[in-house]
Amino acid sequence: MKRIIKTAVIQQANTADVNDNRRRLCEKIRQAAAAGARLIVLQELHDSLYFCQTESVDCFNLAVPEKSGAANVYGELARELKVVIVTSMFERRAAGLYHNTAYVFDTDGSMVGKYRKMHIPDDPAYYEKFYFTPGDLGFEPVNTSLGRLGVLVCWDQWFPEAARLMALRGAEMLIYPTAIGWESSDTDDEKERQREAWTTVQRGHAVANGLPVVTVNRTGHEADPSGATNGIQFWGSSFVAGPQGEFLYRAPADSEVMEVVDIDLSRSEQVRRWWPFLRDRRIDAYDGLLKRYLD
Repeated sequence: MKRIIKTAVIQQANTADVNDNRRRLCEKIRQAAAAGARLIVLQELHDSLYFCQTESVDCFNLAVPEKSGAANVYGELARELKVVIVTSMFERRAAGLYHNTAYVFDTDGSMVGKYRKMHIPDDPAYYEKFYFTPGDLGFEPVNTSLGRLGVLVCWDQWFPEAARLMALRGAEMLIYPTAIGWESSDTDDEKERQREAWTTVQRGHAVANGLPVVTVNRTGHEADPSGATNGIQFWGSSFVAGPQGEFLYRAPADSEVMEVVDIDLSRSEQVRRWWPFLRDRRIDAYDGLLKRYLD
């Protein structure tokens, strides 16, 4: 029997006005629920600009504690609309200790789980190691009223190990709140290669694990406050893929979207029967994966 989860993808362009970003996002969440969505997935660090383009201690003022009004607004909305919401927040755990954290709120408004981003990049315009302590909760799916959600965040999406461990722990879906885009000096060909590589690797996680994948990216241009670069043009292109990597939906690169997509979780059972990758894994021969490099 089919097990359809109506899932909303919300791709938004943000400004420096946190309250306005949140207000517009909440409007889209309401629209998604009115359109029948039961699961709503938001982009990475959705309440603010992507502040990691520079290293500034003032940006830590954007961080919020787990039990805060900023986080609770999404819990209250989940309760009111009877939906599950996957958020992405800048978590203030303690003074000087911050995480990039996805909170998951269930239909009763309770926070039923969280995931702290494990892989932290440090590249030009993505200076995340300055802000985020690597996650310490491991790769553990979140149990919700809709199923077990394998929530990861952005840079995690490039690592097959993260997707596999979520699958091995019983995740029924892989979810990636994301913030990624182009640097203006790259050629058009290079930009397209980057975007397609990002899409392809995640579709590969769907295939390798027999699970649907939901990836929600930002869109729009965000300036570099330092002026050292021309800022980031976030490439949108949020998508939903089925357990064979097939596109169920793909958003445009340059506009906001709120799209509700039907995901049939029951398909994973049949796909895994056809392609029993978990059965055929050589777990007796993978010790080398625990090494940084095999000299």
